[in-house]
Amino acid sequence: MNLTGEKPFKCEVCDKWFAKRGTLNKHIKIHTGEKSFKCEVCDNMFRQRWTLTEHMRTHTGEKPFKCDVCHNRFSHKGSLKSHMRIHTGEKPYKCEECHKSFSNRGHLTEHMRTHTGEKPFKCEVCAKLFAKSRTLKTHLKVHTTEKPFKCEVCNKRFKYGGVLNVHMMTHTGEKPFKCEVCDKRFIQSGTLNSHMGIHTGEKPFKCEECHKCFKGRGDLNVHMMVHTGEKPFKCKVCDKRFRQSKTLNSHMGIHTGEKPFECEECHQRFSRRGGRNLHMRTHTGEKPFKCDICVERFSLRGTLNMHMRTHTGEKPFKCDECQQRFTRRAQLTLHMRTHTGEKPFKCEVCNKLFTHYGSLKSHTKIHTGEKPFKCEVCDKTFSQSGTLNMHMRIYTGEKPFKCEVCYKTFSQSGTLNMHMRIHTGEKPFKCEVCDKMFRQGGTLNIHMRIHAGEIPFKYEEGHQMLV
Repeated sequence: MNLTGEKPFKCEVCDKWFAKRGTLNKHIKIHTGEKSFKCEVCDNMFRQRWTLTEHMRTHTGEKPFKCDVCHNRFSHKGSLKSHMRIHTGEKPYKCEECHKSFSNRGHLTEHMRTHTGEKPFKCEVCAKLFAKSRTLKTHLKVHTTEKPFKCEVCNKRFKYGGVLNVHMMTHTGEKPFKCEVCDKRFIQSGTLNSHMGIHTGEKPFKCEECHKCFKGRGDLNVHMMVHTGEKPFKCKVCDKRFRQSKTLNSHMGIHTGEKPFECEECHQRFSRRGGRNLHMRTHTGEKPFKCDICVERFSLRGTLNMHMRTHTGEKPFKCDECQQRFTRRAQLTLHMRTHTGEKPFKCEVCNKLFTHYGSLKSHTKIHTGEKPFKCEVCDKTFSQSGTLNMHMRIYTGEKPFKCEVCYKTFSQSGTLNMHMRIHTGEKPFKCEVCDKMFRQGGTLNIHMRIHAGEIPFKYEEGHQMLV
């Protein structure tokens, strides 16, 4: 044993010094690439015997190292040591760029790539680059259909055992990660980290195109597809494309009809647990997201973001046919159907066609008679929560929509839009018989009865005159 600290053995390749010849011999294998120890199960090769010993635990499932706090087990002592920092809160590795701290050196190394932009891991199928090897490994499953891990409760299959473990918590109700600010609990630490942005307001990742900021790099990457138009996930049934795999998975429910998550209040069913959880806010009234300008509250952050455009006037999405602009891409998509005439959603009862799914869903309640939303003042019931909200303005007197020309206020945005035609002179509804133009579709319908001989008076908007 060398007790003097002397290191007499030198590597001739990189000039590194070692205290023992045996340690030097092991080090030399890094340069030669020699791997003498072979796994008899999967034929992987290793430089050192102890590395092979640890690797074998991936096949045997042996986890000899146990956490005394939460009883999780690990195959490596180093993994247990890193895990213990979750309980102690120790984060000894600090980023010199942004001063963020990490519990292990590997996480710091990965984090540094967010500053350098380095992506050393390349997909051999599509040449896409990744900053983390595990992200590449996850991505490779996009190119395969293999899902070897099965949930014994609901028979759903997964590509990774880790994803299955997380999924199992949806059945057990376990949420091990707790927010220290509001006590809300989460299944995954990453979801907790994203949630913390609500309290801190921190959004360190900025889009270079539109300067919008995001809490996580993943959110930024998804957002960038808005600018690039990239939609890498394709539906095998209808060829529709999506930016995220989870959006594709949700979309598949349209084709399969599967809706495993049920609302305990009104028994409405949902294809995703998240959709059911968001729906519950219609019953609880929870609206955690507040507009700082008009103090209106929203149940979804996305709805708040879209609402903010009513204050900023931003309408980034433009129709190439009529140049009309919209605050949301979805509004533009729906609007385009007024030009194409497309009505892809069909009522199975009366065969009526609709331009978007929400209209069909609302329409079906005519056949079912379902009205799950009740006014607490007069007990009147409604088929949609939005209709209830509009109805409530009868009692509150609220008129949040204001005409910028004459300052008249309205309880509904649609009424404001119709009113604006008084100022613009716009009359988009045309009689095919006499070419007369009208501001409202209802007025055109009344006018058509003159040609049909149903009414003995002439109708001008705002006036009725006997013929």
